Amino acid sequence: MTIMINILFGSGTRDCSGQTRRNFLRAGSLAFGGLLLPRAQAAEAKFIKDKAVVMVFLAGGASHIETFNPNMGAPEPYCSITGETKTSVPGITFGGTFEKLAHQMKRAAIVRSFKHTVGNHEQAISHVLTGGTDPNGQAQAGSSIGSMYARCRGANHETTGLPTYAVLTAPHKDPQYARELSRVMVGSRAGSLGAGFEPFVPTGKGPALDNMNLRIPADRIDDRRSLLQQIDSFKIESERGNLDRQAAELIAGGAGRAFDLSKEPKAIREKYSTSSFKTGKKTFDSCILGDQFLMARRLIEAGCGYVTVQSAGWDMHADGNNPPVKVGMEMLGRPLDQALSVFLDDLADRGLLEKTLVVVTGDFGRTPKINKNGGRDHWANLGTLAFFGGGIKGGQVIGQSAKNNDVPASEPITPANLFSTLFHHLFDVGVLRVTRNMPTSIINTVSATKPIELW
Repeated sequence: MTIMINILFGSGTRDCSGQTRRNFLRAGSLAFGGLLLPRAQAAEAKFIKDKAVVMVFLAGGASHIETFNPNMGAPEPYCSITGETKTSVPGITFGGTFEKLAHQMKRAAIVRSFKHTVGNHEQAISHVLTGGTDPNGQAQAGSSIGSMYARCRGANHETTGLPTYAVLTAPHKDPQYARELSRVMVGSRAGSLGAGFEPFVPTGKGPALDNMNLRIPADRIDDRRSLLQQIDSFKIESERGNLDRQAAELIAGGAGRAFDLSKEPKAIREKYSTSSFKTGKKTFDSCILGDQFLMARRLIEAGCGYVTVQSAGWDMHADGNNPPVKVGMEMLGRPLDQALSVFLDDLADRGLLEKTLVVVTGDFGRTPKINKNGGRDHWANLGTLAFFGGGIKGGQVIGQSAKNNDVPASEPITPANLFSTLFHHLFDVGVLRVTRNMPTSIINTVSATKPIELW
């Protein structure tokens, strides 16, 4: 059963249902099938760790060569055409546009044997974001890792009321970038788990926005005590008795302020800002990737456990819709280098980096040979995968690529391994297995696949 809490604030223009559109706070669509764990149940949910994941998804398929495996010991064309940057760990280098991230290597684990078998964008994005539970990427099966997390964790945090799964996107004028955004949203779906576990999208349109609107002026809920008295006047009944007023109370208490970047000091906002970079192919926009990372940090602080940061434009074919690799890495690699580095330092300064595992990946990798226009084409046989923070053993490279940077030279790591790794970080999987009412399909998938040895 689903219940909508409407907190009224006074007069205003009413819609045909008699509700005031301007003057109510929609506090959430709370389904009793596990969306919001009651406090007592949450206290008993010992499988939940105080951990978080930030999935940085480079839509379009970032080159593994120009990011984390420049392979400069190999002859051309099997090495990075942007050169390499020495990291803080001797013997490990990144691509030439990752000068700031190179200083983060002691916090990082780089995977150089990540692969799958899906070579088209739409299908590959779904395959990776669902952790392989959509085996052919046709969006007929599987659910996103974030939705599976929300299903096991509860779709709202039991203390703050905040959604536990969010996707942060950037609106794009460029048609190619817009297509990549829509593909990421398909890959981020809840699927058969149900609409209650779709991602919350605070900067765009999505099912969760239809059910929760936290972005209201703070002065509208300053008198918290008076508001809660209004909430108490509601008698909300369900098949399981009176609905705990917890969700409305906590949202009214300020959880929605997590979405207001103006609450951040100007110096912090400027440090994150990537607005000086222009991104696009046919139509250019100021890059807001820095704002997305700042929002991700605020959401993690407020109790959101799984955040996807979507970055578009990494399909560097050098064709009519996409730039060549050198141009593309200058355009996209530089703002990612800045924003992600600031994000990692900020998490560390706030004591959040140990609990937050940051993952960088994308659709697939790129061809080891440069095409005639200076681009790289689709290549699922070897891809981009890197981890930062999360208490991992930093400064390590996991797996090896062949000398031509085209296939793994060690045991391949797959999206299923990625899924298992994230779940082992977020949950005590042994306890999760014996917890009642957990989906068998999720438990079986996690149990069948080894996590990556990051710790």
